[in-house]
Amino acid sequence: MPDILPAPPPAAGAVDDLGTVRNRTFDEIAVGDTASIDRTLSTEDIQLFAVLSGDVNPQHLDADYAASTRFHGVIAHGMLGGALISAVLGTRLPGPGTIYLGQTLKFLAPVRVGDTLRISVTVTTRDEAKKRLKLACSCVNQDGVTVISGEADVIAPTERIERARTTLPEVRLTVNGDGLHHLLDHVRPLGAIPVAVVHPCDALSLSGALDARAAGLITPVLVGPRARIVAAAQDNGLDIAGIAIEDVPHSHAAAARAVELVAQGLVAALMKGSLHTDELMGAVVASQGGLRTKRRISHCYLMQTPAYPRPFIITDAAVNIAPTLDDKADIVRNAIDLAHAIGVARPRVAILAAVETVNPHMPATLDAAALC
Repeated sequence: MPDILPAPPPAAGAVDDLGTVRNRTFDEIAVGDTASIDRTLSTEDIQLFAVLSGDVNPQHLDADYAASTRFHGVIAHGMLGGALISAVLGTRLPGPGTIYLGQTLKFLAPVRVGDTLRISVTVTTRDEAKKRLKLACSCVNQDGVTVISGEADVIAPTERIERARTTLPEVRLTVNGDGLHHLLDHVRPLGAIPVAVVHPCDALSLSGALDARAAGLITPVLVGPRARIVAAAQDNGLDIAGIAIEDVPHSHAAAARAVELVAQGLVAALMKGSLHTDELMGAVVASQGGLRTKRRISHCYLMQTPAYPRPFIITDAAVNIAPTLDDKADIVRNAIDLAHAIGVARPRVAILAAVETVNPHMPATLDAAALC
């Protein structure tokens, strides 16, 4: 049932209480009685209806395709209007207890994102013997254009029903990683880079490397005990034929050898497998033979959430436990460099603290002020 936005005054005998749903019995309804709700259509409404119905016609979901059609843009599913009519019948007139028998609809004009519809039903005939009603139905947009019309045939309730309105669960649409797909599109023209996959001795780490290889992103070099890598591949139906393996006895040796491959210029990146982060990072930051630079090394999450339209970076979440102000400056610089590398020309940086104002008793806020 859709959310009900501010509506016109209720029909006689009803109380407009958003916390309660109540009906009107057949005997309380006269020809000419009417009820309506208002609804402004959003992109999310169309997407949710597509999820529920399975109707993924690109006319409703693909803006580029829809622009090339006779409607010159995305339009709502016709039956979304039908669902809104059902909402009026089921919650306003006659209300709870109504039994739907039939519905005719004519789709007279397209409904677009941002349109505000008034969905109305009006009683046209009563059948006393069968307690049946016929109601004229219409959806009229903000310009006064009737976009849908029709007629509903229902059995009206004969007993009063009044119930607390059911609290519906909050529904959020998952973005499905669209922003991450853009990232893949950005890096794909760069070609595959050689990557040392450190100790890939389980299904997750090994399959991740193989997926990246299949996508044309990396040329993996598997660093770890050959027997364990081969066993992991066989046990999980993974094909590692033709992939180079650097055979070392254990995870500690795998971390050290992978770092050597980077230092020698034989691979361009490291990929963590089934070993602890501390073990890998110990080899990376080793004073002898490690990969230290003038900056503090840091960790970045590249994340996407349903409530934000594009990927974002969270740093540091895994490496630096209690960074100093200088460390934090390096962490910010590293994140900015990563943003540039993935195609963000001018990244915006937010420094997170427990409060949004500088407080001399809270060092995190002082550091935030200094970093800004």
